Order: sequence, then structure tokens, then C-alpha cells
Amino acid sequence: MLKKNLKAATVLSLAISISLPATTAFAGDSDPSVLVPLRSTAQSLGAKVHWNQAEQSVTITKNNQTLIIRLGHKHSVLLNGKEIAIRTPVQVKDGNVVIDREILDQALASSAVESDPADIFIEALQAGNGSAAAALTAESIAPALPAAALNGLWSNYEQLFGKVKGQATKTETVNSVHRSVSYTFLTEAAGFQIILRLNEGGKVDDYYINTSLPQTYQAPAYERAGVYTEQEITVGSGALALPGTLTLPAGENAGTAPFPAVVLVHGSGPQDRDSTIGGAKVFRDLAVGLAAQGVAVLRYDKVTYEHSLKVSLNPTFTLKRETVDDALAAVELLKGMDNIDSSRIYVAGHSQGGYAVPLMIQADAGKNIAGAIILAGPAGKFADILALQQKELVARVKQLGMDSTLYEQQAAQYIAIADIVNDPQYTTENMPANFPMQPAFWWFEQKSYAASELAAKQAGPLLILQGENDWQVPAGQLDLWKQALKNRSDVEYKLYPKVNHLLSEYDGLSIGSEYAAPSNVDESIIEDIASWINRVKP
Repeated sequence: MLKKNLKAATVLSLAISISLPATTAFAGDSDPSVLVPLRSTAQSLGAKVHWNQAEQSVTITKNNQTLIIRLGHKHSVLLNGKEIAIRTPVQVKDGNVVIDREILDQALASSAVESDPADIFIEALQAGNGSAAAALTAESIAPALPAAALNGLWSNYEQLFGKVKGQATKTETVNSVHRSVSYTFLTEAAGFQIILRLNEGGKVDDYYINTSLPQTYQAPAYERAGVYTEQEITVGSGALALPGTLTLPAGENAGTAPFPAVVLVHGSGPQDRDSTIGGAKVFRDLAVGLAAQGVAVLRYDKVTYEHSLKVSLNPTFTLKRETVDDALAAVELLKGMDNIDSSRIYVAGHSQGGYAVPLMIQADAGKNIAGAIILAGPAGKFADILALQQKELVARVKQLGMDSTLYEQQAAQYIAIADIVNDPQYTTENMPANFPMQPAFWWFEQKSYAASELAAKQAGPLLILQGENDWQVPAGQLDLWKQALKNRSDVEYKLYPKVNHLLSEYDGLSIGSEYAAPSNVDESIIEDIASWINRVKP
């Protein structure tokens, strides 16, 4: 939970993996083939595309160049009437014609690298050319990426992660806000990933470093084909708009529209719309599981994920801006949809998102939220849970008979941070110098906020679910919720014996090491949420 620092398969999403030369700017004959979707790539290069159904051929034209790809002649193409052999056959994948990018570049007189500002940016970083890289950044992040800083950025990465080995793997996705280009580099030590988010003008609008590369996720056994559909949506507007996915019931539940709906709200740290953590995709599991039971689900990339660099430039960044504002924007978006029951829109917050649920209820001036679900959310103050979870982790490590030395050292550091936050002399007007958890304002702005204390003053259907095998938000937090809300009659609680912080069952004693393995949200949690939604009265 406390780490402050996609199923994106929709009609608007594009994913292609290619190899990018580590230092050279132009592909040569010895380079591996780069297969790209024919139509979208040609159009991005300014060419016109025409499909001839009768001849099963595609004609690409730009200026005085004409390229014809014939599906019956996979080893050659016609360029201005001349047949040219190609080294990689034309292929059809998922209904789309794909072709070696080099063929398009030669035919349309352009370079793959020259046509992609993301590649130029990475090349400039590798060459230590900060000026060239800075020229490709958007105004929104230019203050954070000056040429002087970019000059030595690549050498800093190699000092931190090790020398890069071989070529990077490049993956592209397009959502409703950005074209995101990811470069995964393997190094002598491990590896890292640079994610560039480009705006419509082709400028680098955000920049993110990911060091958690391996993903071992597996779809849950309860996921069934044909019972849900998904569409790309945009939450909010302006510079910090967020791409997301709306999962709708289909099949046997299609006729039950308008549907009740749930907005999923992330825990701490930069998280994608699936809430991908190691081998888990907590929000994806919740979405497909609930949709199968007739409940629509909206999830979105968190602002600290999609706009990580931009928000880091805000010294007064708050929990409200990080979590609350976007959740309410998502509720407002659902409210305007014909296939959603506007009287049955719920918010479900996981971890920090659950902690922020009372703030969402408080800020919901239009009373658009019919009820809320808190999933492993702390009841008290954030600084207190920071200290508590570290103490819990040390106790569990000792219980397993492991050496707790490093864990105790880490716990001491976090407990000291919590003590600083709780020190009455410090406020947003008087913050300590060199506070180690940035932005410091985020911590001191909410130092007096206790989630359960605010919730005690509120009303409306509330479901609080907690795993007993959770060290990040220990099971005792559920007792604190019950005590604080004892005078409310509209709250339900449930404790799941083996469930950890990722809402999955784990037979061992959880200390987080199991997060890397594939796991799924426990099906009983999904069933309990769906049952509660269908039972409560808004």
C-alpha cells in the first residue's frame, strides 16, 4: 500500500513489439524485421490506403509512390509496377495485414526512427544529447527535463541498473489520452523500462521509469468468455485527463441494462487501470468478475501513473487531487451514460483508495454516489498505518523464523517518518527540512485525517471487506472500523481468513514475497460485492 513514488485491449489500443537498435539511428539489412500493422502505419506516414476485396490486395499511395501488397504473393510487393522480393512474408494477424516496416519506409521515403519522435528521444538520451531530447518534450514537463539534466540521464541509468545488453524491446499502446511507448532494457544487473507518453503533437508529455518488469498474471478461473464487453473511456479533461476502461455485462446479462456500476479507486503509488502488482491484476479481476454478475465496472489509469512526471512538479499535491477528484469525475461520467443506472453508482476503494472513501462521500456535492465499498482500507491516520504495517511485517518475518535485521532497520526508518508527521510542531505551513517522503505537503496536509472518524459522521450504504492475512493493512483495522461506526446501521463487514492485501487467498503467512506469483481476487469477494449491490437500497 505505502509505495509513494493494461488490460488495454480495446478498439483504440495497439500493441506491437519491435527491436530498437541501442545506438544506431537507421535500420540496416542485418537488422531483424519489424512487423507493423499496414493500414495504421501507412496512414501515420501520410499515405492513402485502399483495400481491393476482389483482388485481395492493398494499395498504398503517397506523392508519386505506389506500393501494392497482394495477399496471394506474400514474398513480394509491387513498387511503382516493379516486383520486389521481400525478406519477411506479408502476414495476417487478428484480421490485420502486417508487414516489415522497412518496406514502407523505403517505399514512402521515410525512416522508421525519423518518423517516430519517441525513438529519436531515446536515441538522444543514449547519445547524451540533452538538447535533442529536450526539443521533443512538451511544455508541460519541460521544467523537469532540461537539456542539462538529460545530458547525463542515460549514464545515470547505467550506473543504477547496469550496462544495457543488446537491443531494447519496444511496445506501443494508444489510449484516449496518450500514445505510450515503452522501451524495455535488459542490463547486466536486471533491467528497467522507460515509458514515454506522447501527446497528439508527437511531443513527450510524460516520462515514467518502471523497474518491476516481470509480469506473471493469469486470468482467473471465474472469467468467462462472452459475458462482458469493454470500451475505452476518458475520465476528466484537460492536461490530467485519464484513459480508462468500462466493462459492461453482456450475454445473459445484456438485457438487464441499465446496469448498476462501480468505480474502482487505486491504492497508493502509480498504478495502471488493472492495478497490476507483480502477478496480480486486482482491478481487472474485479471488473470481469462483477460484469459476469450484471455489474458494470469503470477503472482508469491513476493520475500518478499516466501523468507521473507532471504531478511530481506540483509541490502542493494532495490526496484529494491524487485520488478523490478523479473518482468523482468517473462517477460523473457514468451518470451521463444511458446504459448505466444513475441511481446505483458505487465507489470501491482498495487500500489507500479505501482510506479515501469518506473524503469522496464528503466531496460528492451532487449525492451521485449510492454507496461505497472499502477493500483493505486503513481506518486511522495514514502515518499511523505506515508505522503499524512495518511492525506487523517484522513480527511476521520473525514468526517465519527469518532473519529480521533488515526488516527492523526499514521499520525504524518508517516509524521515524511517522513520528515526524505526527509531531504537532509540523504543519503545511511549517514542514521539516529534507523530509524523506516527497511531496512533503501530501503528508502534512492530511495529518489530522482519520478515515473512520469522518465516516462516523456520514450515512449511506457501506461495505467494508478485509483480509485476515494482510500485513499492509492488518486485520485489526476492521475492528477499528467497527468501533468507530458502531452507531451506524447501514454498514456491513466481512473478514476473509486467508486473504492477503491483493485480495487473493494465500495459504502461507503473507509478507509480500508471494506478490510476484500469479494470483487472482478471491471469487467470494466478488460474489459478496455483487450480492451487496443487488441487496442494498440507494
